[in-house]
Amino acid sequence: MLKRLSACIGEYKKASLLAPLFVTCEVLLEVLIPWLMSYIIDHGIEKSDMNIVIGIGIVLLFLVGLSMFCGAMSGKYAAIASSGFAKNLRKRMFYSVQDFSFTNINKFSTSGLVTRLTTDVAYLQMAYQMIIRIAVRCPAMLAFSLSMAFFVNSQIALIFFLIVPFLGGGLILIASKAHPIFEKVFKTYDRLNRVVQENLRGIRVVKAFVREDFEEKKFKTVSGEIYDQFSAAERILAFNSPLMQSSMYICMLLIAWVGANLIISSRMTQGELIGMITYASQILMSLMNFSMIFVMVIISRASAERISEVLGEAPDMSDGEKNISFVKDGSIEFKNVYFSYSGKPDSYCLKNINLLIHSGETIGIIGGTGSAKTSLVQLIPRLYDITSGQVLVGGENVCDYNLKALRGEVAMVLQKNELFSGTISDNLRWGKETATDEEIIHACRLAQADEFIQTFPKKYDTFIEQGGKNVSGGQKQRLCIARALLKKPKILILDDSTSAVDTHTDSLIRKAFAEEIPDTTKIIIAQRISSVQNADRIIVMENGEISDCGTHDELLKTSTIYREIYDSQQREVVGDE
Repeated sequence: MLKRLSACIGEYKKASLLAPLFVTCEVLLEVLIPWLMSYIIDHGIEKSDMNIVIGIGIVLLFLVGLSMFCGAMSGKYAAIASSGFAKNLRKRMFYSVQDFSFTNINKFSTSGLVTRLTTDVAYLQMAYQMIIRIAVRCPAMLAFSLSMAFFVNSQIALIFFLIVPFLGGGLILIASKAHPIFEKVFKTYDRLNRVVQENLRGIRVVKAFVREDFEEKKFKTVSGEIYDQFSAAERILAFNSPLMQSSMYICMLLIAWVGANLIISSRMTQGELIGMITYASQILMSLMNFSMIFVMVIISRASAERISEVLGEAPDMSDGEKNISFVKDGSIEFKNVYFSYSGKPDSYCLKNINLLIHSGETIGIIGGTGSAKTSLVQLIPRLYDITSGQVLVGGENVCDYNLKALRGEVAMVLQKNELFSGTISDNLRWGKETATDEEIIHACRLAQADEFIQTFPKKYDTFIEQGGKNVSGGQKQRLCIARALLKKPKILILDDSTSAVDTHTDSLIRKAFAEEIPDTTKIIIAQRISSVQNADRIIVMENGEISDCGTHDELLKTSTIYREIYDSQQREVVGDE
């Protein structure tokens, strides 16, 4: 875990080294100041020697100024290093997620990844800043102050060795009790983020069904759990302050008592006692600050483990050994394909799939909900790896391709169409980054999207809100189809992507496909038979298997399932008329 996290320091190693270096200089100067003050008291004030008072006083002022400078520089470099570390953490995590397959992504919830990229990174940033600054300052102050304390009076210095074991044991006990609670807290944070995301994403549904009270109750429940868990952790951590305070007061009382006896017996001067009290304050303050770091590390340890989990997740899908970078054509072949999302034979969602699709063919896929239509087409661009068998594209096994090359030749318009915040042109250029305005307009005309775009005041510069909330479902589908067409792929997959458009628009889109991209292999998943009846072949799926395959006319004669779907839809049409 530490190796993964330390790799994110990257180009901020210099700042990470300068911060503790300046801290060490600051501490060294602070430790010299009490010794010089005791020297002024014993040799200047008591002997009424103003030359010593003025001379040492000037040195003290210089040391104080230099100490402030070192403190400011350590703060500056600690801020640079911790901010850079957090930036690299977010970058590494985000880039790791981009390389994940769908299987990898399914291991982490969306809300969990958001929490890791925000809250967990923030805790680690604070912890790292404290580690390279305060965690260096505390041991350095402890070591230098103890050394000076022994130099001034070894008898009184022994008092510190009585306090440290008592303090250390208490801190270890606090940590062992608090850490498990913080692990639970961050998992509850994931749930809280999920509740908020679902509410915001589905706010229209919430209002339509008047479920505000239910959502408020759900939020209050998970928020209350976070409150209870944090309260339990803080109750344990609250013992940290009285433990430190009691240690400090006991130590100060012992120093005052022993020091007074030594002064009476003329074995110690007043200046030395004042110096020892100052060193005691520095030692105990460093221990108190160390306890603050201790608390922060307890909190951030859970965050570090969660972030390391993402960074350590190895993508289960990579470029093939042959690393083929060219897709010859749009032919597709399934050979004895079995597929399970869990990888277990007892949960196959696709079974014994054997299918050959020629380049340029138009294939329709129809079947009931849960018949694995989407699962089938997701294997073509290798969004998932098959459990057994082979999937060939352009005559080559998909596992032998360079992933970017393979997916670059396959365009998918998914069931859940996704648009991103930006202009319409920005969204369409996802299909082709260098597309000209003319190419964009042409693709939109083919997808029957240009007509409604022209009604917007800013036309193609109209801003699309996150998720495409300011356009209708049918408009969103047509924009996504246009985006896929701009890609000019060898294989185009439409996964129920015209369900929100009327039958006339649907027929115009299919006509445009036939005329404009005749050499592209087109796979159309649909619920309406009218969307696929003109396809070269139609595949009927049931329970993860290919039940029947043929043309529209052939299936009406041979397929019971297809005929039942056709008859039911025809009755609906007649009823509507």
